[in-house]
Amino acid sequence: LQLVESGGGLVQPGGSLRLSCAASGFTFSWFHGSWYRQAPGKERELVALIASPGGIINYADSVKGRFTISRDNTENTVYLQMNSLKPEDTAVYYCNARRGNLNYWGQGTQVTVSS
Repeated sequence: LQLVESGGGLVQPGGSLRLSCAASGFTFSWFHGSWYRQAPGKERELVALIASPGGIINYADSVKGRFTISRDNTENTVYLQMNSLKPEDTAVYYCNARRGNLNYWGQGTQVTVSS
């Protein structure tokens, strides 16, 4: 059972990145899928969530209108499309899958927004 993130990297302000979170060993569509981030010296914060069932989506106020969370059940993957990136978006981004008392985390992927 694992979650593997990919897609992080270095991007200039105003640029875009797409993060992927691929699940193995379980059916991701049965779980709430979330992206969190943690910047140096700060607590981990929720960025976006896509609920299951129903697909209700929530975003942190700081990313509304810029980030989009989605899922592809055929790929067993959750995505985070990040546009209009800002330096304050710099952090390690973590994928999370949660259902009842089952709670899985990915290893994290670094996103750095800098000129």
